[in-house]
Amino acid sequence: MIHLQDIIGQQEATGRLRTCLAADRMPHAFLFAGPDGVGRETTALALAALLLCESPQTDLAGQRTACGSCQSCRLIAGGNHPDVHRIYKELARYHENADIRNRKMQSLGIEVIRSFLLAPAGRASTQGQGKVFIVLETELLTIEAQNSMLKILEEPPPKTTIILVCGKADMLLPTTRSRCALIRFGALPHDFVIEKLAAAEVQPTEAAFWAAFTDGSVGGALDHAAAGLYDIKCDILGRLAALGPAGDVTLGESLATTSDTLAEAEVKRIKKSAGADLAKTLATRRAAAVMLQLIAAAYRDAMTVATGAERVLINADQAAAVADLAARHDPDQIAEILQQLSRYERLLWRNVAAKTVWDNVVLTCASAATLNV
Repeated sequence: MIHLQDIIGQQEATGRLRTCLAADRMPHAFLFAGPDGVGRETTALALAALLLCESPQTDLAGQRTACGSCQSCRLIAGGNHPDVHRIYKELARYHENADIRNRKMQSLGIEVIRSFLLAPAGRASTQGQGKVFIVLETELLTIEAQNSMLKILEEPPPKTTIILVCGKADMLLPTTRSRCALIRFGALPHDFVIEKLAAAEVQPTEAAFWAAFTDGSVGGALDHAAAGLYDIKCDILGRLAALGPAGDVTLGESLATTSDTLAEAEVKRIKKSAGADLAKTLATRRAAAVMLQLIAAAYRDAMTVATGAERVLINADQAAAVADLAARHDPDQIAEILQQLSRYERLLWRNVAAKTVWDNVVLTCASAATLNV
């Protein structure tokens, strides 16, 4: 079982939690905000273990900690504590309404919140120590779902703690954020990420790239490596470096096809691991967003070279290709490309056809002109 003192690289976040515990003024709702794969959910489970422990202890530093041996701690260690509720969009598959069960999941809707958070929150805890609700991917909460949670976030039942786990806090409604104590999570040390990737048998050069690209996200780095994205990124950067003013008529199609292939693989993975039907649209958007971020990382490196900035290259494994990019564009043009890439990512989340976006990505990278979609 993970304890708060076992959380690596998040001293500020765990320190704030320990301060609350020491003062005996625990908020009833938290917002754990930070990048994926840096320990937000693990920290939430460690906090749940301490809050529900039947015999909490005091460690050598005078900090409260879960005992690790009571029935509650054993249940949490086994991942089956009846009073620790993980809330996520795929729970729609277990809804009593067949229409909801059969939906493709793109958001965390009010139906899931009502059935798996609001309803059990009003019931007595099974073990008698209280209840903890950990809501994952809260950036996918619909406005209706968030509004339905406002009362319980402000006045939850006794001994009930709600933890919202979110990538970016500003994606939530102000009314939701204001009812939660914000705990920020930062990037993990790159050496630690590389160590975890090495343990997963990822080659050193690739591991160094993913540690830099994900800016210290173990989960993100492991997921990207497992998806086989490294070879894709090397190919994309190589083709971008060779891109002339006329563009590449096949690159846009290649990017669209690759994005679609990655999305299909993710849909199959979720189906196999969770038995859930992830919406192909959502999977495609996520895959395309990662590919756009890979392209943007190449141009940020090109900006570093073009301006002579003292910054370690993310794509140090393809330094020659980065230098070619930097030689083709001046800093103003690179800045324009980066701005457009950010815009294209937003457009993908607004149902603009992926093929149209990818064609414009290629044209933008070739000419650095401002294009309209």
